[in-house]
Amino acid sequence: MQKKIEASELIINPDGSIFHLHLKPEDIARDIILVGDPGRVELISSLFDSIELKKANREFVSCTGTYNGKRLTVVATGIGTDNIDIVVNELDALVNIDFETRSVKPEHTQLNFVRIGTSGALQKDLPVDSWLLSEKAIGFDGLINFYARRNEVSDLAFEKAFTDALNWNPLLTAPYVVDAAPSLLHKLDGGKVVRGVTISAPGFYGPQGRELRLDIADKDINAKITGFNYQDYRVTNYEMECSAIYGLSALLGHQAATVCVIIANRLAGTASKDYKPVMKQLIEHVVKGLTQ
Repeated sequence: MQKKIEASELIINPDGSIFHLHLKPEDIARDIILVGDPGRVELISSLFDSIELKKANREFVSCTGTYNGKRLTVVATGIGTDNIDIVVNELDALVNIDFETRSVKPEHTQLNFVRIGTSGALQKDLPVDSWLLSEKAIGFDGLINFYARRNEVSDLAFEKAFTDALNWNPLLTAPYVVDAAPSLLHKLDGGKVVRGVTISAPGFYGPQGRELRLDIADKDINAKITGFNYQDYRVTNYEMECSAIYGLSALLGHQAATVCVIIANRLAGTASKDYKPVMKQLIEHVVKGLTQ
């Protein structure tokens, strides 16, 4: 007999929707685009042939519609891996937990998650306005370390090589490394796409090596990251959500990939003059890739 999930663990709103996202099981497609900026949901959904629903609660804005006859959902997650923990777990619950019995469904439903975002480059030869497709994600956030089977979905050899090379500070959370789904990498390749390894940081300033009024603990961390190489992989960029999407998706049996517009190069000191047209081109590329 399936264990019942208590009301305190899975909170369902009076209208039958899940607690934070305010979505019902029938509201979402199997292909889901994740964006940080709620305003980007409107941009993506403007490409849809038809829209069946829009929902919003706090920073979580969602829209489901069709493009070329295929159903797609877009969800704005807000910033940070803590929000990803909410979004990915709740989207999984919508398809893999029976809300009536509060038990896990016997048959698993797989979702495809593609994050579209912005990012800063950590390699001088990575130009602004290029599209970075994350083959691997390194999590500085520690999120999946809270979950069982963490080692089963992580690249442990990469993790060790990385922490050894950086002489990792034991006061920081242990990094984890998770791969993107090969099937989605194939769908999203092409165009201006460059493949790389992405760090998801738990903040924009100190955790990404920026200093304003506070000194950071390791002033050489970005130089060490840029110089790191493992089996021809190098770390290419910083952002703030990718690792949690990859880690949770792998643990929950979903597929995930992330592609970002490079809007600044930390080493070259350059920034995009106007990344919005480039973002629109990337969105069109992703939507077409998911629906072909």
